[in-house]
Amino acid sequence: MKFIESLKNVWKIEELRNRIVVTIGLLLVYRFGAQVVLPGVDASQLGGLADKTGDGLLGLLNAFTGGAFANASVFALGIMPYISASIVVQLMGIAIPYLQKLQKEGASGQKKITQITRWLTIAICLLQAPGYLASLPALGIPQSAFLLGTGPLFYFSSVSILVTGCIFAMWLGEKITDKGIGNGISLLIMVGIIARMPASFVQNYASRIEGGGNGGLMMVLIELVVWMVIILGSIMLVMGVRKIAVQYARRTATGGYEKSAVEGSRQYIPLKLNASGVMPIIFAQAIMFVPSWIGGSALLKDSAAGAWMQTNYADMFGLAYNITFALLIIIFTYFYTAITVPTNKMADDLKRSGGFIPGIRPGSETSEYLDKIMSQITLPGSIFLALIAIFPAFIVKLMGVQQGWALFFGGTSLLIMVGVAIDTMQQVNSYLLNRHYDGLMKTGKNRKAVA
Repeated sequence: MKFIESLKNVWKIEELRNRIVVTIGLLLVYRFGAQVVLPGVDASQLGGLADKTGDGLLGLLNAFTGGAFANASVFALGIMPYISASIVVQLMGIAIPYLQKLQKEGASGQKKITQITRWLTIAICLLQAPGYLASLPALGIPQSAFLLGTGPLFYFSSVSILVTGCIFAMWLGEKITDKGIGNGISLLIMVGIIARMPASFVQNYASRIEGGGNGGLMMVLIELVVWMVIILGSIMLVMGVRKIAVQYARRTATGGYEKSAVEGSRQYIPLKLNASGVMPIIFAQAIMFVPSWIGGSALLKDSAAGAWMQTNYADMFGLAYNITFALLIIIFTYFYTAITVPTNKMADDLKRSGGFIPGIRPGSETSEYLDKIMSQITLPGSIFLALIAIFPAFIVKLMGVQQGWALFFGGTSLLIMVGVAIDTMQQVNSYLLNRHYDGLMKTGKNRKAVA
């Protein structure tokens, strides 16, 4: 009843209602585009591509695009080129003074950085689109499926459409952020991942029920319980913070004289347990393509080491793959946290605002203290993140879960879904708190909505 009442309250706020409708409408446009096959490709002959992208690394890539990759769709590249461009620009901001200057210019600087990211996205698309088209025959699409052949005309038109599709998806994401609710780019990725969930679950369910000796319905229920536990653990990782108590000094006038006083109420600096989000997993996932590629290179192709690397690092559920994957995630968590959590800037801002951490001197000592705390909480956060990332491998090996369904038990897919869902819910809650509720706790009292 409380859930239904909350939905009614959400619908009463006109601005929030309009934003939700716009968000749903734009997401439907994106999902529709994911089903539109490239011109000149016979949609009835894409079964081989769907089979090759059912699991493994290609299955993960297909999940991020919501099935558009396997459909040879106009949105086959998804929104990932934009994500790649954003990561590159963010990393370049560490070394390039011009980008550092833009970061300090506020809204105008951010606008220029966004424009640079867009142009870089187009450049990445121009590299990825021909590679995707060239790989289609090797991924199971017969030559007869290319109705107009695979000549220059096909490549020119298809590359143009794929680049346009990615730019249009980027535009949809930005419009959702501006006119809708939640982060648009993240929502596009999440919706793409969720779109693959029903088919993966049905496939796993059918293997349990119809495949005799696979545990039946009881095993399906156990899997769902384990899945819920992993979701709760992911929520704890995303929401976990270490609160650093802060006090602020202020000036008060008494009898015409000013004197220093310390506020009685304390505030906190929330340092996140996992400040890097899913970025370490994305970085590590990108690098995990390298060992298999090295093993297949001309230098090691015919050697035992090359064969071992190709065999073990092509299996994303194998032991060697997941040990390396976990170690890379821990390393990248420290790296990304170091470049995205500016403890020096936090200490300077705190000093300028008259704040201080009790027992710690303002300035460099505060910066060193915050850096020490971040190092301490990043270790358990990175280990927990690595365990969640490799958990699908445990599920496959120990419980015999289908690989497509196992991807939803951890890794980037689950953390993106949890993170985006929490972020969107927080935005909805802020509207409820500001426009309809005194609070969302049980003790909160309902009041009339503000017009």
